[in-house]
Amino acid sequence: MRGNGRQKPYKNMQEGNPHIGELIKEVVARKGIRTTWFAEQLGCHRNNVYLIYSRPWIDTETLMKISRILEHNFFEDLSKWY
Repeated sequence: MRGNGRQKPYKNMQEGNPHIGELIKEVVARKGIRTTWFAEQLGCHRNNVYLIYSRPWIDTETLMKISRILEHNFFEDLSKWY
């Protein structure tokens, strides 16, 4: 828990800003989704998915697309963090 009493939506969240790539990777793993399938849905090569996992930030349009593909609202999770 953070000092404000809110629970972290993800186990990998550290104090400070959340690392969105790690959050996406965690949801993919939790849902048992294969990286190749995820890459196909995004319309990219799996190497690009690994790049997404390594990014501490991501643009809103891409995050919206990822949220729809994974059927997970990352925006809601991030709002709980702040």
